[in-house]
Amino acid sequence: MLMRSICSALALISVCLSGASAKDKAPWPSEVFNAPERRHVPGQFDYYVLALSWSPTHCMTASPGRDDTQCARRNGRRFGFILHGLWPQYERGYPTRCRTQWKPFVPEPVIAAMRDVTPSRGLVIHEYREHGTCSGLKPGSYFALARNFFGRVKIPKQFQNPFEMQFASQREVEQAFMQANPGLKPDMFAVTCSDYGNRLKEVRICMTRDGRFRTCSPSGFPRKTCRDRKLHVPPVRSTWRGGSDTTPSGRSADRLPAPRVIESPRRF
Repeated sequence: MLMRSICSALALISVCLSGASAKDKAPWPSEVFNAPERRHVPGQFDYYVLALSWSPTHCMTASPGRDDTQCARRNGRRFGFILHGLWPQYERGYPTRCRTQWKPFVPEPVIAAMRDVTPSRGLVIHEYREHGTCSGLKPGSYFALARNFFGRVKIPKQFQNPFEMQFASQREVEQAFMQANPGLKPDMFAVTCSDYGNRLKEVRICMTRDGRFRTCSPSGFPRKTCRDRKLHVPPVRSTWRGGSDTTPSGRSADRLPAPRVIESPRRF
């Protein structure tokens, strides 16, 4: 009887140790979604997500003085879609803040060169530290690539400096981008809205590492954020017609007309 009790106790201990060992070896959730051998390693990823932000939506809630170079320019320029970022992506999950052999410092000339497509200095710095470091490229090369990819996407005409407020369904916005960009399909991009007012926020497009449209992996699609059947597209209302980004082009450029509201939904 004593021997049986000892054996039973030893068997129980063995099972417990075996279970603990198995638990200790279980992968972390991040390792399930990202291959451990390349997780957060610069240059090791599968594709890019190109994020285009609708600037008027951001500027409606930006704190005064915080993003003046984007939202309160004195030369009459107002931005529509800007380049938010170019994000390295895994088929499942994505890397962030990768450790590089160089400091994640973005030189001022690089920041200045991006102001026509990414007019926020803080955003440029943030995007390189958060995402650019995982591209395996130094700042100059990373932003040159981001600009190149941004230039491959044609912005639909109705989103090029609109003077009136627009209301449309998410599907209509998607159709406009697909018509303007042959080869772009519904499973290759997503439209997102702000948490307030159901306003157009971003268009995120999945692209290969050489800049072609591609199908997004499930993790590449953001959660659905546009509510109801209509979303609000705030106007740009820019009077800027070129020239220096810092020198006013004329007195009339500072006087922006009031927006017109389209009462019925605009059909794209």
